[in-house]
Amino acid sequence: MSQPSAPLPAKFYARPVLEVAPELIGCTVHHDGVAGVIVETEAYHESEPACHAFVGLTARTTTLFGPPGRAYVYRSYGVHALLNAVCEPEGVGAAVLIRALMPIAGIQQMRARRGLAEAREEQLCSGPGKLTQALGISLDENGVCLASGPIRIGARNGEWTAPAVVAGARVGINRAVELRWRF
Repeated sequence: MSQPSAPLPAKFYARPVLEVAPELIGCTVHHDGVAGVIVETEAYHESEPACHAFVGLTARTTTLFGPPGRAYVYRSYGVHALLNAVCEPEGVGAAVLIRALMPIAGIQQMRARRGLAEAREEQLCSGPGKLTQALGISLDENGVCLASGPIRIGARNGEWTAPAVVAGARVGINRAVELRWRF
């Protein structure tokens, strides 16, 4: 298991989501004995219609409007749990979707969780539903603190201290597709 880097404090997330999303590239997600470096994110903000918070405060979106630095875990299309990091000050609905990871620890466990004994490492966490399955993240972890766990996001370290980050269009949505909020 890789050594977890220092967890990102709540103040890291208490900024505009469009600042946080690219700065999460190169950070590490740790959960239940496995870990991966974040290599793809997408930003979502209550001001645009692709964000769940666009409809306002509901039972589903409560976590999005809560304190920054929490996990917003929701079910997508009734199939996959997706991991997001809540951003901006409390009361603003915004989060960063963690879209892909580069596995760095617990790879055999990831393969077992995905049911892919022979899968190439780069395929284990190459999408938001794949990575939550590989990391063993469930809906029960909605609202947990990303600094104290059980899901922890650690600061960039090692070769990931200054990754090259590019922006592009978000994928898998049909609203606000023109926004280049994928990193």
